[in-house]
Amino acid sequence: MLEGKIALVTGAGRGIGREIALTLAKNGAFVIVNYNGSAQRAEEVVKAIREAGGDAVAMQCNVSDFAESEELVKNVIAQYGRVDILVNNAGITRDNLIMRMTEADYDAVLDTNLKGTFNMIRHLSRFFLKQRSGKIINISSVSGVMGNAGQANYSASKAGLIGLTKSVARELASRNVCVNAIAPGLIETEMTDALSDEAKENLKSLVPLGRMGRPQDVANMVLFLAGDNADYITGQVLHVDGGMVM
Repeated sequence: MLEGKIALVTGAGRGIGREIALTLAKNGAFVIVNYNGSAQRAEEVVKAIREAGGDAVAMQCNVSDFAESEELVKNVIAQYGRVDILVNNAGITRDNLIMRMTEADYDAVLDTNLKGTFNMIRHLSRFFLKQRSGKIINISSVSGVMGNAGQANYSASKAGLIGLTKSVARELASRNVCVNAIAPGLIETEMTDALSDEAKENLKSLVPLGRMGRPQDVANMVLFLAGDNADYITGQVLHVDGGMVM
């Protein structure tokens, strides 16, 4: 499905990003597994991809840093000549009520989640335009659509991603570059694993399907948007949330 394609996935060392990298690789893409903190986790993803018959490489970069992001893009283009699929998945949380949220916690979340996505698109856009093709997929959240108490910074960053997605989609559409966002809902990750059973049940009660989603559910949507079957879809926000925001 994606044979011969080069995919760059940010924040791909764990959770949803890891599943996205694995899924794209299993479907033929060569995957650049970007990470910031843990080289070990990123190399484990690369190992899993290769054991499954795919190919990948790990590359470190703090996407919130404009210069580092530019260097990453330069290295990728120098080594592989192109990028066909960019998945902006890197994200962090620093949850707190607004009256207790520090400036540092607000800035850190916006810098990684929103500015990091801007940085990657900014540096890769000229290459997408030059090759007259490409798929950009930004991982937003239902929190960016409906808000979430205790997550003003996270919700603002994810809402910002939606605006960024639509603006860039308009700018790049004439060169056959599709730009879309995915808004996952309640997904089984390390973060939700840490919740009590009671908290999990309370959250699941908000989901019409009555259960949490899996990272694979998000990865499946990324795979669809990255493939040829989504060539006429751009500027959209696709919800993978079990009906949470309908």
